[in-house]
Amino acid sequence: MVEQAIAHFGGIDVLVNNAGTIGVTPIEHATMDDYHKAMDINFWGAVHAAYHVVPHMQQRGSGRIVNISSVGGRIGVPHLAPYCASKFALTGWSRSLRGELAKDGVYVTTIIPGLMRTGSPRNADFKGQNAAEYAWFKISDSLPILTVSAEHAARDIVAAARRGAVELIIGTVTKIGVMFDQNLPEWSGELVGIAGRFLPRPGGIGTESRKGAESESAASESFAATLTDRAAERNNEVPVSG
Repeated sequence: MVEQAIAHFGGIDVLVNNAGTIGVTPIEHATMDDYHKAMDINFWGAVHAAYHVVPHMQQRGSGRIVNISSVGGRIGVPHLAPYCASKFALTGWSRSLRGELAKDGVYVTTIIPGLMRTGSPRNADFKGQNAAEYAWFKISDSLPILTVSAEHAARDIVAAARRGAVELIIGTVTKIGVMFDQNLPEWSGELVGIAGRFLPRPGGIGTESRKGAESESAASESFAATLTDRAAERNNEVPVSG
């Protein structure tokens, strides 16, 4: 892929590592395969792409690498353990890469988005009480105060890449959460633990997995999830028939 891009365009100016997967499950139903899948896509996918692009950018003496991590790569979130593990790894690697490549004129930017209205929950994986897990996830992804639109995030990411920013945290609530966790980790940990008690208990389909689109319920199809449904149609998350 890298060789073909260089041959066609004459060089690579920007690499955006955006491929990702997310699985929602209580820890009791998380399998080793869940961890491997999250690491393979969210972490190793970015490492493999950069491995082949970095020498080319070093030779040219310029370039931008943008790694899309997550607030789950700065704060541990209940029922997202494999996802958070992979995003924490991505965040650490990305910041390390930044320190090494700046001398070569290659600037690495780590992106820390919070909840974004992309419409992607319907294609995420859910275990345990999958319908209940999907409902809280989808509704949370629809709340205007807690979330930002994909378009808003994209504009901020492009601007950060252009100026070669070290890191970009997207969303006011996300910025407050990260700052709170950094400065008051004990309190932050207590609050996250309290939040975890309100999430669905183990059970349901157990270690089996269902897509969000297969886990709809009255709650997930309610008015509270309208913005996510609209985003799914706008961002090609819904298959087009015919």
